[in-house]
Amino acid sequence: MTDLKGKTLFITGASRGIGLAIGKRAARDGANVVVAAKTAEAHSKLAGTIYSAAEEIEDAGGKALPIVVDVRDEDTVTAAIEKAVETFGGIDILINNASAISLTGTLQTPMKRFDLMHQINVRGTYLCSQKAIPYLKKSKNPHVLNLSPPLNFETRWFAPHVAYSMAKYGMSLCVLGMSEEFKRDGIAFNALWPRTAIATAAMDLIGGPEVRRKCRKVEIMADAAHIILTRPAREFSGNFCIDDEVLASTGVSDLARYRFDNVTERELLPDFFV
Repeated sequence: MTDLKGKTLFITGASRGIGLAIGKRAARDGANVVVAAKTAEAHSKLAGTIYSAAEEIEDAGGKALPIVVDVRDEDTVTAAIEKAVETFGGIDILINNASAISLTGTLQTPMKRFDLMHQINVRGTYLCSQKAIPYLKKSKNPHVLNLSPPLNFETRWFAPHVAYSMAKYGMSLCVLGMSEEFKRDGIAFNALWPRTAIATAAMDLIGGPEVRRKCRKVEIMADAAHIILTRPAREFSGNFCIDDEVLASTGVSDLARYRFDNVTERELLPDFFV
């Protein structure tokens, strides 16, 4: 399969950032994109709503269905999955992109923040996967892609922010287990993670706008995701992919166009876990 024409993608956290970029890349093929996110009204610090995202996706050539979804709420997720199937006739791809982050140490992480990260990152990924799987089984090339890191169990990735690392690795453990559990059903479960920091609103909140100069654009993740999602599901599953490695596998070696700025001499900021 070389494109995603006519395929239906259910993308959590797709009102902005990487989730939206993946949706827009699929839309260029003529895909259907369910924008499943919480933001229905513009936020003072974070640009984008499910409606503005849907408009961008349709402008890119796809069909969009914006739905207000809190991935922590089982009834909301169930209703959203059913609405997607009712609208587009099924679901071919699930992108577990919604995530919460707090780069704080153990003593500095309130349990409310701990719970939020685990409810969104781990429980949300598990819940959305659980509800989508019965419909993915009916697809000709079903994929689940989690935006989570490779399982690199080194203390340096845990010590500074144990709670966040646990929550992100929980998403990757879903890939590890579900890829084998649903192997006979032909559903691919893979993870995708960036080599470098990606210029998103979340990155602005963490490090400020100046950090963007050391980042790559969201398009690198969207292009890498597109490559994964167009591969045969029965032949490519259980992988923990890094964006530039995925691109290299198709012969793409010049990544200059993905830089946020054009200063190729500037050192890029490595992401966590790689």
